[in-house]
Amino acid sequence: MSIKTISSREVYRNPWTRVREDIIERPGGVRGVYGVIEKDPACIIIPLERTPEGDFLYLVEQFRYTVGARFKEFPQGGWETAEIIPEELARGELQEETGLIAGKLTLLNEMWIAYGVMHQRHYLYLAEDLTHGDTDPDTEEHDLELFRVSVADFEQMILRSEIQDNCTLAAWGAYKVWREHNLHS
Repeated sequence: MSIKTISSREVYRNPWTRVREDIIERPGGVRGVYGVIEKDPACIIIPLERTPEGDFLYLVEQFRYTVGARFKEFPQGGWETAEIIPEELARGELQEETGLIAGKLTLLNEMWIAYGVMHQRHYLYLAEDLTHGDTDPDTEEHDLELFRVSVADFEQMILRSEIQDNCTLAAWGAYKVWREHNLHS
């Protein structure tokens, strides 16, 4: 079953986002309206540091205007262009937001973000063998703070609903499945 697009018009655009309104026809001939937010590809990175004391993750915290609060999440973002090389984007976003440089970067998954309303591809990377360098946050990331937390503490943060970013939660779930599969392969 597919939905047929009768017409499409752009109703808004800025450097980061495009919004269009489509007139659609569902199977059976019923027409409707679909609002679609279009964004260029992005990535999310799980920065994992393995030490003799245990495994640690790096999170960024920033104010999220749309919900009016600060949240901790994995580093993530895009470059406002459709033409990207996902690994370059992941390396760039990781260093830009955290100052971390990954000696090893592994693509774990490709996801759609909120595909009920948005058209945006999200590439999930695991960053390991980390070294510290300089950050280079963009204007939107002026208030970014970096946190290093143990995996156990991170998972407790999830259980206490302190981690509320759906992309961070999905990334962690995908990582856990990937890790379990690779441990037993």
